[in-house]
Amino acid sequence: MPQKPSIPKGTRDFSPIEVAKRNYIINTIKKHFEVYGFQPIETPSFENSDTLMGKYGDEGDRLIFKILNSGDFISKVDDVTYSSKNSTSLTPKISEKALRYDLTVPFARYVVMHQNEIDFPFKRYQVQPVWRADRPQKGRFREFYQCDADVVGANSLLQEVEFVQLYDAVFTDLGLTGTTIKLNNRKVLSGIAEVIGAKHLLIDFTVALDKLDKIGEEKVKEEMKAKGISEQAVEKASPLFAMSGSAAEQLNRLKSLLETSEIGMQGVVELEEIVNTVEKIGLQSAKLQLDVTLARGLNYYTGAIFEVSAPEGVKMGSIGGGGRYDDLTSIFGLKGVSGVGISFGLDRTYLVLEELGLFPETLDKSIDVLCINFGKAESLACLKLVGQLRNQGIKAEVYPTATKMQKQMKYANNRNVPYVIMIGDQELSKREFVVKNMVNGEQQTYALDKYEAFVANLQSTK
Repeated sequence: MPQKPSIPKGTRDFSPIEVAKRNYIINTIKKHFEVYGFQPIETPSFENSDTLMGKYGDEGDRLIFKILNSGDFISKVDDVTYSSKNSTSLTPKISEKALRYDLTVPFARYVVMHQNEIDFPFKRYQVQPVWRADRPQKGRFREFYQCDADVVGANSLLQEVEFVQLYDAVFTDLGLTGTTIKLNNRKVLSGIAEVIGAKHLLIDFTVALDKLDKIGEEKVKEEMKAKGISEQAVEKASPLFAMSGSAAEQLNRLKSLLETSEIGMQGVVELEEIVNTVEKIGLQSAKLQLDVTLARGLNYYTGAIFEVSAPEGVKMGSIGGGGRYDDLTSIFGLKGVSGVGISFGLDRTYLVLEELGLFPETLDKSIDVLCINFGKAESLACLKLVGQLRNQGIKAEVYPTATKMQKQMKYANNRNVPYVIMIGDQELSKREFVVKNMVNGEQQTYALDKYEAFVANLQSTK
């Protein structure tokens, strides 16, 4: 008995309408990337393991999919390593490559390898799939697309302001108004860790803090203590969990809290400049909100960090995020290159648009015109007409077989075809074709050599 087919957990097949909706989001994002001056690049789906490992923290490293070496890879492992059953020592000997975890580290690698070909500041965008060995759940998959935009070679905070504007422009264009762009700074978090006496445990502090909206204040405190942060230090950090009010009010509180931390005060100054500039310029529909508990668990962030949440009432994790990573290219030997970037969550944005009914209805329409097939001579006339329509940018096709009319019309209805063309014996003899509007049932006759009149009518209704 044949095996029932399946796909790995956390992956998906996409139907034609789902692909159309995904392309609608991607094309909208790409349009704004290019309007803002970003250029497209692509990198391989897999990288050398040493390019990726160690760049995302311990939690990130555990989620990287490793690729087994080709051939008889086990025979090359010595007996001591093999018998130890230690994955940490065994993995490097049987796997030299891994699927990319995100697009940022591969981009840093790209910049270093192509630095002599790049004009700095370099603004790139990239829309490609990434893979993470995460636990699948709503809005979280093991294979998913990222839509990234980054700037390297410029440390001006105007870049951060532009990214806030870019988020606002894309989500407004998608009809997703009321999004919240959360903003914080890793220097502020470093300063807080310093003043509470946990400077040496900064990574543990930020990783735990980043889970605040997922597991709550008490669980976060428990995790911090479990990581070695003293109870006294955790209590000193408690005001963070309840900090609210306007950006100006929160910044004033941070100034008091971080007055003894040089790096913390640098972060406050940067936040203040970004917030003030955005307020002067204004946004279309999004709102910028200071969130001092925002940590973004990835280790490579060094300055401003962003996270975008869906409009109120939609239960969904972040639909975008990013930040500044001044030292990322130095891990590949290129120092002094500042970078900042953001990412759009394609899959989560899709789910939000679907929930709110924001996809255009026209996406359900795969073709504009279907020609009914009445026989060999009639279909030949249809093929000629369809070719002319296609040359005018009209999506058209001929039903492949001269089957029952009812079956062909049902096919047209199932594909949401707005217009059906009929060329029967009578139409063929008169050199005409009949167009039926599938929405209102009206029919109109055109001369075959005057098909441009139908094209004009069709384009006027689009």
